Amino acid sequence: MSAGLTIQLIAILISVACSLLGVFLVLRSMSMLTDAISHTVLLGIVLSFFITHKFDSPLLIIGATLTGLLTVYLVELITDTNLVKEDAAIGIVLSILFSIAVVLISKYTANIHLDIDAVLLGEIAFAPFHTEEIFGFKIANGIVNGLSILILNLLVITIFFKEIKISIFDRALALTLGLFPEVFHYLLMSLVSVTAVVSFDVVGATLMISFMIGPAATAYIISKSLKMMLVYSALIGAISSILGYHLAVFLDDWNQYRGCIIEHHTAKIYEVPHISVRSENGLLKVVEK
Repeated sequence: MSAGLTIQLIAILISVACSLLGVFLVLRSMSMLTDAISHTVLLGIVLSFFITHKFDSPLLIIGATLTGLLTVYLVELITDTNLVKEDAAIGIVLSILFSIAVVLISKYTANIHLDIDAVLLGEIAFAPFHTEEIFGFKIANGIVNGLSILILNLLVITIFFKEIKISIFDRALALTLGLFPEVFHYLLMSLVSVTAVVSFDVVGATLMISFMIGPAATAYIISKSLKMMLVYSALIGAISSILGYHLAVFLDDWNQYRGCIIEHHTAKIYEVPHISVRSENGLLKVVEK
């Protein structure tokens, strides 16, 4: 499988996994809380790494999930005081937990592969080079992780679809039927935390938020039922991933076309839209037009 196809497949798996959860987050008006969770789980990853000193340890996912749940609990705790609104509470919790993670990374992880840029932006271009052997075939880790989290999200949504649906649209009815809306609320937040951890290494927190909210918000506008909203959200996420990849390749090729390739010890002039480059007496000279 080519590198380009691998990158697109990983992006599709991550985007669909995120967009399915995004549907329920958009319906519950929890888009900003998702932003907070995607950043604060970094604290759980850092603390878990200090314990295990391994990036592939399952404890990282457990620590990140617990930190995500802690974020939700603290936001609700501050909001229930009626001293500040929910958006302000999200800002407070996000600032405190994320700043602690940044300080820990800056002070104690300077000589290892753990930095803020990798968490926020990811590096999907290198994803095809990180592989593992399964049944004699080398498969990119991103594909394995993306497929795993997609299957997990699909299973939870399929099994608890009715319960989650009732809890979202009619909390009173859910309580009357003996359901526990808070349980499904924290189950959803746990999935968001796990998905954020899996997405970190590949697409980063920033793109993960876009995958989770963008397709779901678009599907909300054009859908008339929850099931169709899930389908539209997944399709929009997948199409956006493919278009985004090809747009990135096009822009990269365009930038190379506009640049100039300089060869030493030649007298040939390289023309670009704004400058020309020539070699004179062994020295390169840049002339603005």
